[in-house]
Amino acid sequence: MEFKIGCIIAAHRKKLHLSQKDLANHISQYGFTITSKSVSSWENDNSTPNAPLFLALCKVLNITDIYTEFIGSNSNDPFQKLNASGRQRALEYIDLLSESSRYRKAETAILPFPKRTLPVSLLAASAGTGDFLDEENFESMEVGPEVPANADFGVPINGDSMEPRFHDTQIVWVEKAEVLSSDEIGIFYLDGKTFCKQLKIQRDGVYLISLNSAYQPIKIDEHSSFKIFGRVLE
Repeated sequence: MEFKIGCIIAAHRKKLHLSQKDLANHISQYGFTITSKSVSSWENDNSTPNAPLFLALCKVLNITDIYTEFIGSNSNDPFQKLNASGRQRALEYIDLLSESSRYRKAETAILPFPKRTLPVSLLAASAGTGDFLDEENFESMEVGPEVPANADFGVPINGDSMEPRFHDTQIVWVEKAEVLSSDEIGIFYLDGKTFCKQLKIQRDGVYLISLNSAYQPIKIDEHSSFKIFGRVLE
C-alpha cells in the first residue's frame, strides 16, 4: 500500500479541527517560519518538510507512532496488535520490570580519559632571553587530544612574523630535536633570543626565515650562539 505524506498530514490536521493557518502557527512555536502555503504544499505532495520540521509537525499533530503512520505496519513492533489501553498496560509492566535490579539493564561505566599535562614556556618565542628551557621558566598545562601525541612542550608566539600560519599569543607545540632539515619550522636560540622560524639551509649560509614577507631573513654566521630546541608540530 502506498502512503502519501500529504494525505496523512491533512487527515490529522482535520481531525484536530485545525486550518492550514492554525497548523502553521502551531509549528512556528517550535522556532520554524511556516506559512499556510507551506502546509498546503505538503498536503498536495508538492514538497515535504525536512527532518527537524517533520518531527515538530508530528508533535503538533499528536502522531506518536511515526513508523506505522507513514510507512505501514511493523511486524517487529510488539505493540502493533494492542489498542491504546493495552499499550498503556504494557508500559506500566515495563516500568515494574525496570524497577527490579534483576531485569534492569546494567549501566555502562564510561572510563574518563587520563589527564595529560605538558610544560609550557612562560617566555614567548622571539622575545625571551637566555635558555628558556630551564625548568623554572615553565608551568604545567592540561591539554586535550588536539595536541599532537609527540609534543614535548609548548611555546607561546610573540608577534606576527609567522603569519599566516601562526598567530600572536598562539601556543605552538614542539617536539624536542637537536637537528632539523631545511624548510622545517622550529624553536631556535640565537644570540640571546628565542625564535619560532623556518630553517633554511642554502649554499651561502643558514637562515631563520619568517613566513611573513615583511620580515627579513636572519643569517646565522660562524660567530653566532645558536641552538635548536625542537620541531614545531602542525
